Amino acid sequence: MLNTILTVLHVMLSAAIIGLVLLQRGKGADAGAGFGSGASGTVFGARGSSTFFSKLTAVLATCFFVTSLSLAYLASHRGAGAPKSLVDQVPLTQPAPVPAPASELPAVPAAPAGEPPASNK
Repeated sequence: MLNTILTVLHVMLSAAIIGLVLLQRGKGADAGAGFGSGASGTVFGARGSSTFFSKLTAVLATCFFVTSLSLAYLASHRGAGAPKSLVDQVPLTQPAPVPAPASELPAVPAAPAGEPPASNK
């Protein structure tokens, strides 16, 4: 239950971080102000928008790291009865015996009783 809650929170934090990073202006965005763009991109004031978004991104990134570490801890410290891997979950059964394959070579004809074996000269 806790693992599911942390996973959902982790995914929501990652989506929020992606959204905040995409909303922030780059460092080169101020260069356009000299050519007439003015203060069209300022919602929280001239300097406040980047400071607010960067602080919020840092807080969300810290929460993201905390959920990452928590999920890693929960994954590595399972209960004693829980299987540690998928291989431990496979039931141990004896496989059916596999019959030996028949020879694919043709049978060698038997030599007649009265003749000596042919020599390879």
